[in-house]
Amino acid sequence: MNLLLAVAGEFPTYFVAVYVIGFIAAVSIGSIAWYNSKRPAGWENAERPDIVPNVSKEKDSDADD
Repeated sequence: MNLLLAVAGEFPTYFVAVYVIGFIAAVSIGSIAWYNSKRPAGWENAERPDIVPNVSKEKDSDADD
């Protein structure tokens, strides 16, 4: 048990910071993607928040092949 606490005490904080920053980035990017996706039933006329950028959808000509 003492060995586990000794190893945990020496655990670099930048590993934790990478995970925390990655989680925040994933939630932010996921939220933007969700707001720009097709709206669920009942949300078609909902206002888009000002903080969410409007991403235009481009047609890919190779997708139809």
